[in-house]
Amino acid sequence: MLLAHHGAPGETFLKQCTNCQGNLADFVPVCPYCGVSQPVPQAATAQPEWGAPPQTSNKAVASLICGVILCFVPSSIAAVILGHLALSDIKRGAGRMAGQGMAVAGLVMGYIGIAFTAIFALAILLTMRNTLRHDVPGNESAAIQTMKTYDQALKAYAVKCPQQGYPTSLVRLGPGGGDCSRANLVEMRLAMARPAKLGYVFSYNPGIAGKNHVTVFALVASPVQPGFTGTRYFYLDDSGVIRQASSHLIGPRSDPVDSPEPEQGPDDNQDKKEEE
Repeated sequence: MLLAHHGAPGETFLKQCTNCQGNLADFVPVCPYCGVSQPVPQAATAQPEWGAPPQTSNKAVASLICGVILCFVPSSIAAVILGHLALSDIKRGAGRMAGQGMAVAGLVMGYIGIAFTAIFALAILLTMRNTLRHDVPGNESAAIQTMKTYDQALKAYAVKCPQQGYPTSLVRLGPGGGDCSRANLVEMRLAMARPAKLGYVFSYNPGIAGKNHVTVFALVASPVQPGFTGTRYFYLDDSGVIRQASSHLIGPRSDPVDSPEPEQGPDDNQDKKEEE
């Protein structure tokens, strides 16, 4: 088929009849001059250009996994970081990278996980503080008993090691061979430079006369968290009297824990016999 005229844009194309060579429009199926059927050209359809599919961001996938499956710190922090990095990569990719929805979901779940972790940690902290505060009398009674244990051990050490006197450190009271370096008088957790037990910490200060001979000492029991693990401070020296105070200003003039009972005279005993 020969085209007689191509025409300008928007103009109808012309063709010649295959029989009589007459000029016909290209869409005419039958020649009006000779009646012969004419081929009609099919309109060319533009083939769409298919590009490569966008690649899913691995950071977005990792953010979603950390935010949903591992929804507590530190995974929540990783979900937030990876989510922000994924959104930045997707924005720079200009349509060549997918996964924005997963990155946003990972971000949201990450922030929720961080919030839940903070609330959970705060609840545990408050519970522990309240538990310790409720057990203040028990902690203080245990501290007094520990002071009595130290008093007996220190005096026994002074008898065992007369050349040394009292020990230069509480470590010397701990388990060992039973000599002056390890007197085997207290358990291991009390034989430390600064032992702690049931909310109280114990500080030992020896008084050295001469080179090594220790003639006096002072032992102070302080609450680890004043007001929560204990409200009283306790003091013990070589006199054997345990004293107490409501602050760290405590010493040999503080009030004793166990007030001595008043001595009874002969008149008091006689009155009791008469009452009986």
